[in-house]
Amino acid sequence: MMSNSKGWNIITEWLAQKGQQPFAFQEEAWEHLLHGRSGLVNAPTGFGKTFSLFLGALIEWIDAHPTTYQQQQNNGLQLIWITPLRALAKDIGRAMEEVIAELNISWKVGIRSGDTSTQTRKAQQVQMPEVLIITPESMHILLSQKGYPKYFKHLRTVVCDEWHELLGSKRGVMVELALSRLRTLSPGLRTWGISATIGNLDEAMQVLLGPGNTDGMIVKADLHKQIELHSIIPPEIEKYPWAGHMGLKLLHQAIPIIEESRTTLLFTNTRMMAEMWYQEILRLYPEFAGLIALHHGSIDAELRMWVEEALHNGVLKLVVCTSSLDLGVDFRPVDTVIQVGSPKGVARFLQRAGRSGHSPNEVSKIWFLPTHALELVEAAALKTAMKEEVVESRQPVMLAWDVLLQYLVTLGVSDGFDPAIAFDEVKSTFCFQDIEHDEWLWILSFLTTGGEALYQYDEFKKLEITEEGLYACLSRKISMRHRLHIGTIVSDAMLKVKFMTGGYIGVIEEGFISRLSPGDFFTLSGRRLEYVMIKDMTVLVRKAGPGKSIVPSWNGGRVPLSANLGHMLRAKFNEASKAAKSKDIEIKSLSPLFELQNFLSYIPREDELLIENIYTKDGHHLFVYPFEGRLVHEVMAALLAYRISQLTPITFSIAMNDYGFELLSDQPIPLTQENAHQLLGMENLMIDLQTSVNATEMAKRKFRDIAVIAGLIFQGFPGKHKANRHLQSSSSLLFNVFKDYDPQNLLLRQAFNEAFFYQMEEARLREALERISHSKIILTTPTKLTPFCFPIKVDSLRETLTSEKLADRIKRMTLE
Repeated sequence: MMSNSKGWNIITEWLAQKGQQPFAFQEEAWEHLLHGRSGLVNAPTGFGKTFSLFLGALIEWIDAHPTTYQQQQNNGLQLIWITPLRALAKDIGRAMEEVIAELNISWKVGIRSGDTSTQTRKAQQVQMPEVLIITPESMHILLSQKGYPKYFKHLRTVVCDEWHELLGSKRGVMVELALSRLRTLSPGLRTWGISATIGNLDEAMQVLLGPGNTDGMIVKADLHKQIELHSIIPPEIEKYPWAGHMGLKLLHQAIPIIEESRTTLLFTNTRMMAEMWYQEILRLYPEFAGLIALHHGSIDAELRMWVEEALHNGVLKLVVCTSSLDLGVDFRPVDTVIQVGSPKGVARFLQRAGRSGHSPNEVSKIWFLPTHALELVEAAALKTAMKEEVVESRQPVMLAWDVLLQYLVTLGVSDGFDPAIAFDEVKSTFCFQDIEHDEWLWILSFLTTGGEALYQYDEFKKLEITEEGLYACLSRKISMRHRLHIGTIVSDAMLKVKFMTGGYIGVIEEGFISRLSPGDFFTLSGRRLEYVMIKDMTVLVRKAGPGKSIVPSWNGGRVPLSANLGHMLRAKFNEASKAAKSKDIEIKSLSPLFELQNFLSYIPREDELLIENIYTKDGHHLFVYPFEGRLVHEVMAALLAYRISQLTPITFSIAMNDYGFELLSDQPIPLTQENAHQLLGMENLMIDLQTSVNATEMAKRKFRDIAVIAGLIFQGFPGKHKANRHLQSSSSLLFNVFKDYDPQNLLLRQAFNEAFFYQMEEARLREALERISHSKIILTTPTKLTPFCFPIKVDSLRETLTSEKLADRIKRMTLE
């Protein structure tokens, strides 16, 4: 035990002076850290996970310098703190600086992210702070600097905050690769992860520490964070629900909650919804002017920072936000969270709930505001999931060749790398533990020659072999271009938005602006703007007065239902047939809707699959309800459509939501009680899948991002990004060239794998079909549209109708 050391005593005395004492899990983490161990800390939000490791690093420093720990300055980089969010960096930095100042230790805390100024970065490279809070992208940019090993010669510990958020993404792979290099540069380096909500803890730790590590420790807090979930129940439940129309109608019920709270975060699932809610609140409740703010990733960084500062200081009553404020940001004045629409996952919901009542003994209060009636079933399912502590797992990314190619060029543009040492490092990561030597040789050849298909083009020859046998980038042009585009987040080309008179507002996707004409009005950062023109890849606008405007929609808005929440949702429908007697107020309030569903069709139980065959003047509809999320439904619908077409020549249009999908045809659909199980069976699944969903087209869509990450497509210089259509055509050309002339290309293989595992969710699809094979299939033939199928039908109409025409059509459909 090291609990009697000088550092330990100083830290515990400092806490005691503040009326606090360390939690058992914090002391356990300190103990492991001081013994040189690595691991993962798992604790509820608001219980001091940051201090479980940061204070441990301070204890170690004091113990190593018992007489000079306060005087020693410029000690070099001791602790790297990797964070997935820029907003998180400032918050953590502030907390660390307060501790250092109160203990009178001469450490400095630095932040390095996309928002860090060039001047600050240069100063850091001259003299590194003792603590560096950094994003994965900035970590790799640091590794791309000449002579980078000198920054890490004093490094003792790396902490990866909110590890569950990075795990399962290519940003997580960036962290794995960076750690593999840091462990070579700093033998004995301790690696720790912090996570509040994760299902597969053991695997998460293995990904962080590497598959060969058997000494990792999981520190799990035996503490329970009390979360109160309340649902905002509409005064009248509509029997025909449809997505999105209800939310703003319930604003008058949300306002009293906001007024009674000190500070409220109102979470929406998309930036578009955030803009709409912000505008509507100010329009209907102008007294909130000056007390309300908007926060999402497309808003100017300075404005975002101002909002975060104002939240800390308690001057804001309400912030309308997206996932930009999801993670461990400690805004103590926040005592209430409102979630607009389903969060689609248990972990995401718990994360957002934890933004309120952030102190250990406070209750986290979250209100669920449905955007259509059936979402209340999801609220009831979330309550059960929280009670049973069911949290999603994050599946780690395997063999991400695009990230590896980018990383090796990063090493190449700095000091170059020894291929034998680099291979051992790469193979020590979880992501690349199964890399074969032949694949490694292919990677090296591709980087130096462009591979079989591109060897005639010099721009694809990124690296050269030096006389010392190192792989290095000797081209200044390639080096500069590479540093500009380090990262794995690929989005539509973003354009800056500025006033004609000067003043930066934020960024917007090129695809949205391309649909506007000069004189059109749109909303950004809560302002109504008039579009004037595009000049030098900048959108110039004028401020406009009140009136109608278009709200931008950004790509990647819709999150599919998680497998865990889908399972809970199916279980909740067991109660629906006796909704009036349910203990859940959400289920009870839906009694009129469930009664109509039961009258017209049927309510499926957990071990049943409902299929509705309905004829309307639009044609013959087949509605299927697996409750597995829209991605699985998209593929399942295509699979079923293909298999039915093998029985008889027939064509379909397809629509889906998180609850089910629709096949629509102009002729009767030959699905019967006798052939339903076979049509939804596992036999010949892979062959039928590849034929039905056009796997090549899906892979081609995935390849665009892969090509950008791997550096095959240059996105343009800052402010002069290539148009999205040019990126798409360039990637399509490369995809076809590889398919025809280099079929063994690893990036091509990766594109097909990603199409199957991420876009098609093939593993989850298999599980769903396996479950259906053991379920009873209920086939009904309602005489009109039912409450369950109505939202799917409305979603299919959105694609072809304007909002005004859609509203008229929905009104007619409810009357029919």
